[in-house]
Amino acid sequence: MTRFTVWAPKAERVDLVLGEERTALRPALRGGWWTVEVPAAGDGTDYAFSLDGGPPRPDPRSRRQPDGVHGPSRVVDLELFPWTCPQWSGRELPGSVIYELHIGTFTTEGTFDAAIGRLDHLADLGVDFVEVMPVAAYSGRHGWGYDGVGLWAVHEPYGGPDGFRRFIDACHTRGIGVLLDVVYNHLGPSGNYLAEFGPYFTDKHHTPWGAAVNLDDADSDEVRAFLVDNALYWLGEYRLDGLRLDAAHAFVDTRAVHILEELAVAVDELAEGTGRQITLIAESDLNDPRVVTSRADRGHGIHAQWNDDFHHALHSLLTGERQGYYTDFGSIAAFAKTLTNAYFHDGTWSTFRGRTHGRPVDQAIPGYRFVGFLQDHDQIGNRALGDRISATLSPGLLRVGAALLLTAPFTPMLFMGEEWGAATPWQYFTDHPEPELGRAVSEGRRREFGRHGWAAQAIPDPQEPKTMERSRLDWTELDPQHQATGPHRSLLEWYRALIALRRARPELADPGLADVSVDYDEVARWLVVRRGSLRVVVNLADHPQRVPLDRAAGPILIASDDRIDLNDPGAPVMPAESVAVIESA
Repeated sequence: MTRFTVWAPKAERVDLVLGEERTALRPALRGGWWTVEVPAAGDGTDYAFSLDGGPPRPDPRSRRQPDGVHGPSRVVDLELFPWTCPQWSGRELPGSVIYELHIGTFTTEGTFDAAIGRLDHLADLGVDFVEVMPVAAYSGRHGWGYDGVGLWAVHEPYGGPDGFRRFIDACHTRGIGVLLDVVYNHLGPSGNYLAEFGPYFTDKHHTPWGAAVNLDDADSDEVRAFLVDNALYWLGEYRLDGLRLDAAHAFVDTRAVHILEELAVAVDELAEGTGRQITLIAESDLNDPRVVTSRADRGHGIHAQWNDDFHHALHSLLTGERQGYYTDFGSIAAFAKTLTNAYFHDGTWSTFRGRTHGRPVDQAIPGYRFVGFLQDHDQIGNRALGDRISATLSPGLLRVGAALLLTAPFTPMLFMGEEWGAATPWQYFTDHPEPELGRAVSEGRRREFGRHGWAAQAIPDPQEPKTMERSRLDWTELDPQHQATGPHRSLLEWYRALIALRRARPELADPGLADVSVDYDEVARWLVVRRGSLRVVVNLADHPQRVPLDRAAGPILIASDDRIDLNDPGAPVMPAESVAVIESA
């Protein structure tokens, strides 16, 4: 017995389509809902809905799309999966390390099952959470996942719902939590049938991707419920440990209770009811601390947010890049401000935006509520060539960047392959089956970078399969037979050692922003970050130099270069482009 339900408030008739048969649904008690029970339907039954005699359409809440986003939906009995780690209660965010990965390019095969084969690598690295880029069903075989249209279904080429559950279960057995990136601010252009069912979108507001999701117009109660129910579905049925909310700044919501708060309330209730640790992380470029401020203090109550300012400050400090949104960054002072205040733009002038931006963070907000990163999918993939930072930085500065990330008061996040300086790029790739749409994406990409002086032929074509293939991690880079294994393995050991030190010394994971201070010399290019009794000593210059300390230096806990001279304990000589964590007397 299966009950089929669907919200279609404007329809006069709704039929359930089972093969060649059509069965009329009856109006339910709730406004706009339709329902019918079918005794013979169960796990594996394919079905669709027809509105007012129209063509069959997938269920907006479809659990599976085995033939793609344009085909029929399939009933999935999620109770049938044999979980092997049923007592898993989650991981806490404070003190944790996140690892962002894309299932399609994490391995050569691009599947959940293949990714399971690499989880021991992550466990050995010291990762606490994997953050999986979107897996909601989208048109085509491969893509970044931000064009999802089947928000309740798992992309079939990755392995479908069972594959995802096997991956989650395998992570939990290794003590690794799983976060899922979900996209609620827009849907993709291909296979998006939601507007046929109801007012899921509104012309009242607009986003960079078209009409906005209807969060505050007429009938928005059900649209909001669709999003909240979806979040609870992933967290409950798939036993996920949290969600990352894509581009939360693009939610246009004028209602008294913001959708972020509504999501946070529902998720906190689920966590309390199940006794599990569940984390909500928002991506937001508003630099508004209300996102992570508690509801008791009139905030939205989201548990953490990505901190782009920290990335921009660290990236430009290491690379010297100043174009675009890096314009106001690059100084040691800018980086020091993000370490102690989370945001650089906290009511200050933003040259890139041509206006003031942000507001100050109350230093009582713990630093772990801000996710810091040296690299992520956007900051690599939105570059013209998708080049990683390892393509341009020296080995010394790569180690400096890793150390500054993993000793900061924030929750650190790595992007897949970062830990060994992967030589593969991470490029923007798509697989739109519709020729016109695919051509528009390719031309748009070239036009975008052409405005910045790039020749069209230099920009990788998103629709070309080789663009995706180039973006796959090459795990042979860690094999002894690989000619570049030495540098890759050396960097991997550096990351492992830093994560282990961070876990061993609580000062390095201390989230108190008020307890962080930074001494630096902008001209000489050195800085010292104070973390309790520890000092993170950095020489960014291309020559050795003395770096004065506020206290005499004790033993070196970890160093990127073994030539550090501690003969003068108050001013060690640091080799060029080096970093060390030193105990102070």
